[in-house]
Amino acid sequence: MPFVNIKIPQAALSRSQKTEIVHNLTALFVHYFGEAARPHTMVLIEEVPDGGYGRADEVFVVPEAYRAGDVVTSASD
Repeated sequence: MPFVNIKIPQAALSRSQKTEIVHNLTALFVHYFGEAARPHTMVLIEEVPDGGYGRADEVFVVPEAYRAGDVVTSASD
């Protein structure tokens, strides 16, 4: 089963952007492995809270200007 695990900053992508990523990555696996891969492809997008990771020896917080506008915070996200 193809499996992709993506970690992104919390609220950096909208629901529609995450949906697009899932569709595009699934299509990529189908391109390489054939249509039989589609029902078995798993794409997991994990959102990491601000301050939960670092870059260049600094704790990272997403600037407000880079946050997605239509972010919905719910269990179904």
